[in-house]
Amino acid sequence: MGFDKASDRTPAWQSASREHLWMPYCQMQTAPLPTPVARTEGVFLILSDRRRLIDGLASWWSACHGYNHPHIVESMTRQLHCMPHVMMGGIQHQPAATLATRLAAILPGDLNHVFFSDSGSVAVEVAMKMAIQFHRNLGDRQRTRFVSFAHAYHGDTTGAMSLCDPQRSMHAHFGDALLQQHSLPIPDSPERLEQFDEFLTRHGEQIAAVFIEPLVQGAGGMRFHSADVLTEIDRSCRKHGVLWVADELATGFGRTGTMFAVEQAGVVPDIICLGKALSGGAIGLAATVARDGVYQAFLSDDPSKALMHGPTFMGNPLACAAANASLDLFETEPRLEQVSQIESQLVTALEPCRNLSNVVDVRCKGAIGVVQVDRLHQLDQLRQHFVDAGVWVRPFGDCIYLTPSLTITADELTQLTEAFVTVTTQWSSNAS
Repeated sequence: MGFDKASDRTPAWQSASREHLWMPYCQMQTAPLPTPVARTEGVFLILSDRRRLIDGLASWWSACHGYNHPHIVESMTRQLHCMPHVMMGGIQHQPAATLATRLAAILPGDLNHVFFSDSGSVAVEVAMKMAIQFHRNLGDRQRTRFVSFAHAYHGDTTGAMSLCDPQRSMHAHFGDALLQQHSLPIPDSPERLEQFDEFLTRHGEQIAAVFIEPLVQGAGGMRFHSADVLTEIDRSCRKHGVLWVADELATGFGRTGTMFAVEQAGVVPDIICLGKALSGGAIGLAATVARDGVYQAFLSDDPSKALMHGPTFMGNPLACAAANASLDLFETEPRLEQVSQIESQLVTALEPCRNLSNVVDVRCKGAIGVVQVDRLHQLDQLRQHFVDAGVWVRPFGDCIYLTPSLTITADELTQLTEAFVTVTTQWSSNAS
């Protein structure tokens, strides 16, 4: 199986947009044309030429119920005819109020106070702002810095970029132009835990919060750590009076096997960031949710102690309707059982990749399957070869990975993993 150039299937609208549509995460001068998608259905991307690809990524983890789920479509359609959007400055509406109440009910502990925004990066920015102002409202103006971890990725806006790994992330190029934060090894051993605690002992009075992607670091290399790491971070942060923030934009809503990844550690972060699957992947929506103690620090007769933040499309009624419908599905359909079944199937199906010459590791967690390699080469050709095999898989960094919709059937997952293993094996053979 070679890597021959795909035949030209470029639709007219794509040719017309070539000089105008700036695509993400690619060098526009050298990148091949993107794969043109005409519509979606279940776990399938249907291309302009009518080919059907099983989406192995659920649109960056977000389409947890698959695409076009009737309940979400119907809920959004009703809301669209009623009120697609209204500002939240001095105005409130039922979809947002209902969603906030429902999120508070399913989140662990006293994560009761929901601030909506329209993207995950903004949710992280809001969490940073909340953390700094929390301390200032209590009279401590020294806590202005943050701790994050090696291989961290927290988003593409400027503040969120400063939390990403300063040397190994896609944002390393901007290191000298960003806010300067502290990047530490993730405390996944007794020695690193001691190092983390000692750092907070020395510098804790300057630290507003610690950020972590719980259980799975996503764009930094799909790296896993144990729930014990979260337990120890929680313990150290409490000891030193430092807040900690769980960035569950990718891991929330069942992806790791529980509704939220922090549940596996039995700890409650001071702030949690949600997005991606929050709306079932149907429309942009994110949330930053604070515990009672954080929220109460903003309550005052002094207007300057209020959180002065308000994205134009925060709490968008259409997005909130989608998110409420998504929560309905988690309540009425067996999503977490499906995740368990997906994990079991991924473990078995991806195991043959472990014997390939350039494979460093094979690992699975919930509905996440990762094959880590020593080096990715011919990346554009590899991505195209997955398309030619009938699946959508987008390797990056040193990882070839799967994060399918939680509704994928056993047969569909078999088709996906068989194509995944076949293409990866051929690619590995060519690399040898």
